[in-house]
Amino acid sequence: MSTETLDPTTLLFEMRDLQNLAAALRDELEAAKAATELAVNRAVSEANAEAVQLRATAAVLRDEIEIERADTQQAVTSALAEAHGEIGQLKHTITALREELENERAHREELVRKAYNENQDEISQLRAAAAALRDQMEADHAARDQAVQTAVSFSQDELAQLRATAAGLRDSLEHEALSREQALNTARTQDRAEIAQLQETVRELRDRLQDKMESAR
Repeated sequence: MSTETLDPTTLLFEMRDLQNLAAALRDELEAAKAATELAVNRAVSEANAEAVQLRATAAVLRDEIEIERADTQQAVTSALAEAHGEIGQLKHTITALREELENERAHREELVRKAYNENQDEISQLRAAAAALRDQMEADHAARDQAVQTAVSFSQDELAQLRATAAGLRDSLEHEALSREQALNTARTQDRAEIAQLQETVRELRDRLQDKMESAR
C-alpha cells in the first residue's frame, strides 16, 4: 500500500468530496422528485379541466337533443292535427257527396220510372261518375294516411340519428379519458425508472466510499 494512499489528509479531502457529491446527488434526486410530482399534478389538473369541459359539452348536447326532440314531437303533433283536420274535411265532403249521390240516385230512379227507355245512356254515365267519385275519395284517404305515416317515420329516423350522435360523443369521451390515463401511467413508470437509476448510482457511490474507507484502515 502506497504512502499517498495512507495519507490521512488526502483521505479526508476525498471523503469530503464524496460526501459533497452524495449531498449534491441527493439534492438532485429531491429536485427530480419535486419536478416529477409537479408534472404529474399538472397533468392531472389538465385532465380534470378537460373532463369538466367535456362534461359541460355533453350537457349542452343533451339539452340540444331534448330541445330537438321536443320540436320534433311538436312537428309530429302539428302534422297529425293537420292530417286529422283534413280527414275530418274529407269525411264531411264524403258525407255531402254521399247525400248528393243518394239524392241523385233518388232522382235517377224517378227519371227511370218516368222514362226508362229514353234515359239508359244517362243512367250509365251517372253510375260511372259515382264510381269515379268513390275511387277518388278512397285514393285521397289513402294518400292522407301515407302522408301521416311518412311524417312519423321521418321523426323516428331523426331521433335515431340523434341517439347515434350522442352515443358517438360518449364513446369519444371515454376513449379520450382512457388515452390520458395511459399517458399518465407511462409518465409515472418513466419517473420510477429514473428514480431507481438515481438510487442505484447513490448506492454505488456509497459502496465506493466505504471500500476506500476500509482500504484506508
